[in-house]
Amino acid sequence: MTPLIRLVRRNARDPRALALAVALFLLLAAVVVPRLPVTRDGVRVLVVVDITGSMNTRDYIQGGAPVSRLAIAKGALRDLLGRLPCPSHLGLALFSERVPFLLFEPVEVCRDYGAVAGAVDAVDWREGWEGDSHIAEGIFGAIDMAQGLDSDLVFITDGQETPPLSLSGGPAFEGRPGAVRGLIVGAGGYGLAPIPKFDDRGNEIGFWGVNDVQHENHFGPPPPDAESRPGYQARNAPFGSEIPTGTEHLSSVREPYLRALAGQTGLAYAHLDAGRDSGRHLARALLAAATPRPARGMADVRWVPGTLALAAVLAAYGLFPAWRPGGLIRFVKAAGRWS
Repeated sequence: MTPLIRLVRRNARDPRALALAVALFLLLAAVVVPRLPVTRDGVRVLVVVDITGSMNTRDYIQGGAPVSRLAIAKGALRDLLGRLPCPSHLGLALFSERVPFLLFEPVEVCRDYGAVAGAVDAVDWREGWEGDSHIAEGIFGAIDMAQGLDSDLVFITDGQETPPLSLSGGPAFEGRPGAVRGLIVGAGGYGLAPIPKFDDRGNEIGFWGVNDVQHENHFGPPPPDAESRPGYQARNAPFGSEIPTGTEHLSSVREPYLRALAGQTGLAYAHLDAGRDSGRHLARALLAAATPRPARGMADVRWVPGTLALAAVLAAYGLFPAWRPGGLIRFVKAAGRWS
């Protein structure tokens, strides 16, 4: 009998040697095992982010400090990227004034995660091209854009129209409800909060005041009480001569309005929560509303033999030595010295 055979037979009765041999085999398997083809249900979605001034309102609390709606929206989107099933595709657009502006068409999130996450991080309210905020027209335009891209839609906004809607209401939706699936996500708290004001260089200089904004829309017919207003003239001053005041200089999430728009368009509605679970809640709402899109992908299963190899090594040096004759007594004594 050769020395090599005697060595193999002797170690074959040693549980620790067997565990190390298994660990070596599993480690080699973790290196050479290829990725496996699988079919998964992903999503294809266009995300539109409202970057108008009211999205700077700091009515979320995170880490004990007030945080703006836009910052919370960006954080939730970054978290969402890591929760989308592979392969999923995501595009990004910005909304200001009346129309969304497309930054890029849906790309594969898992493959291009760094580029997509970087684009989300770079979203800034300073990219806005106009100060007005016609939410309904923006959502309708985003639906048309998403339909042209063959994607679902996520539209994140606080729902504050600037100037406010006229008494006749907003524009009518002329599309087919449900033709595009997805979410309207309401951002902001339910209580009124001041809106930060910035100068031409982007420096914050306070908050918008009651006399800084328009509180009433004079487009369309006058209100029923117009004749009782000071300075009323049917032809020259149908809304009266005094400047109306209200709370349009303050902001809250206009949830009833956004729910109504969701009902008109066939989209679902979800509120944007703060905290570490914001991305999980957003992902859950999106996956429930979006169109499942089966696609072939590759699953990396090398972590399975790698994990088993680590377990075998831990067993070899932590468990099996205690099984030898007298090993349990030595193990207990050693544990007593370590403690």
